[in-house]
Formats: sequence, C-alpha cells, structure tokens
Amino acid sequence: MMRLDRFLCEMQIGTRSQVKVYIRQGLVFVNDVLVKDPDTKIHEFSDKVTFRRQVLQYSRFVYYMLNKPVGVVSATADNKAPTVVSLLGGDWRDDVFPVGRLDKDVTGLVLLTNDGELAHRLLSPKNHVDKVYQVETASCLSAEDIRILEQGVDIGDERFTLPARVELLGERSMLLTIHEGRFHQVKRMLHAVGNEVVSLRRVCFGGVSLDGELGPGEYRRLRPEEVERLRGQKEEAPM
Repeated sequence: MMRLDRFLCEMQIGTRSQVKVYIRQGLVFVNDVLVKDPDTKIHEFSDKVTFRRQVLQYSRFVYYMLNKPVGVVSATADNKAPTVVSLLGGDWRDDVFPVGRLDKDVTGLVLLTNDGELAHRLLSPKNHVDKVYQVETASCLSAEDIRILEQGVDIGDERFTLPARVELLGERSMLLTIHEGRFHQVKRMLHAVGNEVVSLRRVCFGGVSLDGELGPGEYRRLRPEEVERLRGQKEEAPM
C-alpha cells in the first residue's frame, strides 16, 4: 500500500506540498469517493485514483527512448550543457536516469528509466548486449579493416575488443555492432585501423531500435514489447 500524497507525487502531479493542497481542495477521488486526507493509504495497483476527472494509472517504472542531439550530455544534471533528462519536459522526474552514456558529439538512441535492475543488466559487461552504431568514416574501409574490426581490435586496453559485426552502407559508411561499452570505444576501434570517425549515431540498443519518427531531441515511452525485449537480454558467451 502507499500514501495518497506519495502516489500523486510519483505520478508527477506535483511536489509533496502541492499534492497535499490538491487533495484538501477536493480534486482527488479514490474509487469514486472524495478523499481529503493526504495520509490516506491506497492500493496503488488496484484502487482507482482520479485527479481532476483524469484516472491515474500507476506504474512503478518508466521507460523512454530519446533521439539525442549533438551538444546534449548523457547525465541527470550538468552546469554547462542541457542533459538528456532535461529533454523529457513534462515527463521529467527526479529518479529517471540514462542507461549508459553517449559522448556529447554523438547522436541517436538513449534509453532512460528509473528501473535500476534493468539498467544494470543492460550495462553489465558479462551480458554482451548489442549496441548498433551508424558510423561515417574519414576514409574508405578496406576488406582488411573490416576483418580486423570483426575479429577484435587492440585499442590499448588490457584485452582486445570483443568481435564486432560490420555492415557496409557505403564506402565510408557502416553499421557497427559492438557488445561492450568501453570509453570512446568506436572512435578508438576506427583509430586502430588507421581511420577516424566523422559522425557517430546509435541506432539500436539491446534489440530496441531508434524510432525513425523521432526528430533530434524528441522522445517517447517504450512500448510494452520493447520493454520485454530489453528484459529478455541474457548473458551470452563472448563471440
């Protein structure tokens, strides 16, 4: 069970003090009965809570996909630049965070949630979750470059990268699928084969693809089947 004022806060109706005022003003009904006591205990999943004639459907966790633009930081707060969380606008809540990070100059798919367990599973190095990037390179990719990228690259760490998958889109463009999240990994992989990244865009993470209808800075909630796809990510042996 949950206190009514906490329920309304988690539903982003307002701050704790604001929702107490709303309740005392007679704006909240529980199971079609007017309730004016903020301390009232409710069953968040079964009771019908109405605020200003709108039925509120409780969900403990929220899941969003965002099309990150250049210049936005993958963080919950930053003193110098806008953050991915700030782009949620009216859906902002203080417990939502990005799953992993994209560099400031990298665009594309960012997942945001308050589900810490799922985020941990997606980011765990043991699980080798697929991340697909559209990469534009400074020079053409040779067959040897592709072979090296696909077998694993020495990027200066203690061990080589896990084998990647390369799908050429053009002479200087490809889809690169990696299974780790090392610091500046894609840029370092291309540098290791004598090339450079001109632009980098993540288009898929954990089997969930960026919605082509989302413009830069736009977001939407994940569909139930997309959430289940993320939850279905299991530990796999390295390729």
